[in-house]
Amino acid sequence: MMGGGAPPLFPPPSQQHQHYLDMDANAQPAQLVLGRELASPPADGISNLRFSNYSDHLLVSSWDAKVRLYDASANVLMGQFSHRAPVLDCCFHDDSSCFTASADHSVCRYDFNTGGEDTLGTHDAPVRCVEYSHATGYALSSVEGRIAMEFFDMSEAGQAKKYAFKCHRKSEAGRDTVYPVNAIAFHPIYGTFATGGCDGYVNIWDGNNKKRLYQYSRHEPDAIFVRSVNESEVKPKPKAYTSAP
Repeated sequence: MMGGGAPPLFPPPSQQHQHYLDMDANAQPAQLVLGRELASPPADGISNLRFSNYSDHLLVSSWDAKVRLYDASANVLMGQFSHRAPVLDCCFHDDSSCFTASADHSVCRYDFNTGGEDTLGTHDAPVRCVEYSHATGYALSSVEGRIAMEFFDMSEAGQAKKYAFKCHRKSEAGRDTVYPVNAIAFHPIYGTFATGGCDGYVNIWDGNNKKRLYQYSRHEPDAIFVRSVNESEVKPKPKAYTSAP
């Protein structure tokens, strides 16, 4: 069981670096300069680019089989790393290293400080996407009306935190109707999450305290649901403790 003092399952980064576009507020539309071309650009098409959460570093993967690291504010190429085939995706680990996915079937980690390269894995076909999670776990939905909370920590203590629960079900005349859970979305600040199912309901859950916080009114099939969310609906609620008599 996770107690009330446990950290959020998906805590946000402690500090998010903000990226800004400088423009002259008095400039006419025809005079606006929306950006500048970075020095030493890739020699072929760009497959993806990622800004760092902690600086103005920009990571760019390309079909020229290279991934490049730029200081976007200084317009400087800080380094580049090579694969044997086009690099199809990239992402930051932190400001000192990155991960890449390539058509050469490999997933690699590059160290910006040492220039070192580690091949983390190889596949039987090109690797299209790579993503690094700063979270401690994830939620997995199923067509059986169930959510499983999984954790990356493979230690015995870490795996003991895993649990699953039933949701998006309806009981009528002593029979349960089970609906698939089609979507999950985590709140970027509070770590609570929403689920949407074929029953037409959207539920808000507190994964740490293992309880439902809110359920939105049912929506009809083929409807698009857009709604502002109140803080009270998604913010975890503290546990109530009573003193012994």
